[in-house]
Amino acid sequence: MKILAANRLIDGIAVWLGPDGTWVEDINGADVVADPAAADALVAIAREAVAANIIVEPELIDVDLAGGEVRPLRLRERIRAAGPSIHPNLGKQAARKAAVEFR
Repeated sequence: MKILAANRLIDGIAVWLGPDGTWVEDINGADVVADPAAADALVAIAREAVAANIIVEPELIDVDLAGGEVRPLRLRERIRAAGPSIHPNLGKQAARKAAVEFR
């Protein structure tokens, strides 16, 4: 299975292409595809987004689904999805922790 990752040009934030064609900041909102034709369609959308100066460095990444969540196979992509690895109170992991504590 694959998803399309990139960085948003305006602020550098890691984003993933969602099923509705928008760029989402949460990896779990990514459009997960299983066949090569669908992956090619994601790449075509990425080319258009690069040309429109929306994203940079698009890349198809390999993922698994575990417990209903998207899990990148490569460590680099897991770090991009979670946020900085230097401190758990920074980045996306801090926002997720705050959301859980708020409930």
